[in-house]
Amino acid sequence: MAQLPFNILDQDSDSASGTLHELRRCLLAWYGHNRRDLPWRRTADPYAVWVSEIMLQQTRVAAVLPRYEDFMRNFPSVESLANAAEADVLALWSGLGYYRRARMLHKAAKVVAFEYRGVMPLVAAELRALPGIGAYTSAAIASIAFGEAVAVVDGNVERVVQRLAGWGSESASGQAKLARDVELMANRILDPGRPGDFNQAMMELGATVCLPRNPNCLLCPLEGFCQTRGEHPTRPRAKMRSQDAAYALVVRTGSKGREVLLDQRSDDQSVMPGMWELPGMRDLARPNADVRLSVRHAIMQVNYYVRIHTVFEEDVDEVILPAGRRCWVPLKQLGTLPLTGLARKVLLRAKLAELATVAEVADA
Repeated sequence: MAQLPFNILDQDSDSASGTLHELRRCLLAWYGHNRRDLPWRRTADPYAVWVSEIMLQQTRVAAVLPRYEDFMRNFPSVESLANAAEADVLALWSGLGYYRRARMLHKAAKVVAFEYRGVMPLVAAELRALPGIGAYTSAAIASIAFGEAVAVVDGNVERVVQRLAGWGSESASGQAKLARDVELMANRILDPGRPGDFNQAMMELGATVCLPRNPNCLLCPLEGFCQTRGEHPTRPRAKMRSQDAAYALVVRTGSKGREVLLDQRSDDQSVMPGMWELPGMRDLARPNADVRLSVRHAIMQVNYYVRIHTVFEEDVDEVILPAGRRCWVPLKQLGTLPLTGLARKVLLRAKLAELATVAEVADA
């Protein structure tokens, strides 16, 4: 099998065309036999594709699957999402993190529903005019739902392309040019007859075979075209830093049954504005005697080592930090609130709630 020419970006010869044809055939045949059965791959509905692509940004497929299915049950159309309350949208997003994605998705749904009369734009260039939709998401929607021949370039595709061409990324110099070359090459090798399947095949290859560490080259359908055949040098990742934190778990029996005390983050917070969280402790060095549980929670480049203290209602004013808005929330209503990922993790581990979806709570 012929290798992919290093200078394929500049090559229009018959041999290059033949190589491209064979590469596309091999990748699509592999995808047909090895693609994962994911719910968003069973439809060409642009709204469903859009929701899945937003959820999958910086989030593992395993984490997205249950949230996606809940989300689509509650908001099956762009109109239903546009008419929903933001708190309900964020509640169903809880656990995925990066909540700005949910807010922008909700905002864009309103634009599509009320300004575009429920009809999404058909091409990537027009999709990029919607809030929260950039080059990657617009290309994914346009190619998968509408068949536009435009390449999707995410981290997985970028890695596959760089390895095919033998391009390294060991230094920060020239990164802008490298990104342009990757995009050009991704569009050059794209199959114009099946752009949606080809884009998904490239992403699938990067996610399951052409891995960042220890790639499974012997299982790769493009191994014979690849200039790298293994890992290529990459820039070192920024080091994670560690930070201690302490929160209070305050539970009482109220008029509506068992309730937990939660604080709402202010709207001017730079991270997770408006989300509900456990109250913070005044003293991080408080003795461990009342520690209910300990968890590790990562946000961006910070590993938080969190201690959750059991606090009694009568001690709240003394041991917990003040908050702008603080409420006692019945445990059965927790699923209707947009909880921070940490709050959700703690409440689940403490077995205080199953965190039902909005629809399940409404039906109760």
